[in-house]
Amino acid sequence: MKKIIFILLTVFAAATNAFAADKPIKWKLAETWPANFPIYGEATKEFAKRVEEMSNGRLIISIDSANKHKSALGIFDFVKSGQYQMGHSASYYWKGKDINTLFFTTMPFGMISAERTAWYHNGGGAELAKRAYSKHGITQYPAGSGSQMGGWFKKEINSVDDLKGLKMRIPGFAGEVLAKVGATVTNVPPGELYTSLERNTIDALEWVGPSFDLRMGFHKIAQYYYTGWHEPGSEIQFMVNNEAFDKLPKDLQAILKAAMRESETSVTDRLYYENGANWEKIKNEFPNIKVKTFPPDVMAALREANKELVDKLEEQGGLTAEIIESQRKFKKQVREWTNISDKAYLNN
Repeated sequence: MKKIIFILLTVFAAATNAFAADKPIKWKLAETWPANFPIYGEATKEFAKRVEEMSNGRLIISIDSANKHKSALGIFDFVKSGQYQMGHSASYYWKGKDINTLFFTTMPFGMISAERTAWYHNGGGAELAKRAYSKHGITQYPAGSGSQMGGWFKKEINSVDDLKGLKMRIPGFAGEVLAKVGATVTNVPPGELYTSLERNTIDALEWVGPSFDLRMGFHKIAQYYYTGWHEPGSEIQFMVNNEAFDKLPKDLQAILKAAMRESETSVTDRLYYENGANWEKIKNEFPNIKVKTFPPDVMAALREANKELVDKLEEQGGLTAEIIESQRKFKKQVREWTNISDKAYLNN
């Protein structure tokens, strides 16, 4: 009898383990973007779908937008605490928590998108990002990049004096640069941008580029649309909680990484396409939009302010100085090729 009971228990345990093995692992991803947000919001849904397909349903990722979790700029803390296993946002939002996270979105007057992607994947950027994020129990992965416009302004900018006292939504290091030349800088979550501009809470804002900006309707309030300087190759990000990741089987870890890399490429391609399509709309359908470039004296002041602030950051030493030097060195090297290839071709 004891032998029969032992056999039955063994069979039951095996069946239970088999069931547990077949039971899908469920993760949650928190994103900065509102529900049904174009491109970025679509990308997270497609990412989750690809993970489920490639894992044959063994890893299922649900997505909570800012409308649900109510903290568009709280994604870092969500992932760090393990409340969410993943996040989708932009690294420079966390500079107040750790200055070294700043550099993995973009820097003013820095590398363009292709240069920055090459630096990250082949020039040591990924290793530096791992060092910056590992102490928070997070690993960050690129999620797509593109160039950005300089923003929407209710009045024309003719001199540096026009920036003084200007209330502008602009995140990242560019906000510090503008503050240094006299602007009043703030950061506003994506879902509140239009109303903030409409209600005169802010006088100007930058968001992304034509791919997003026309959909947001900023041109209805601010007609001056300036070319960029501050985010030449902006990269959004995935964040993954390291403890949760380490618990995954090796094949699911590989699937997750492959799906993130695929999403990075897809978003980059989509941004370029949408920017081109919407730029044509600006020309043909919105004659009220006045496309401008900041005057030379304004650009010179911004460059000088940026240099002084970067130099001050570099004086901190440590990982901060390492990242700055790595980006500077790679940019110097790769920019020669950019000039002799893309730039020379376009100039001809």
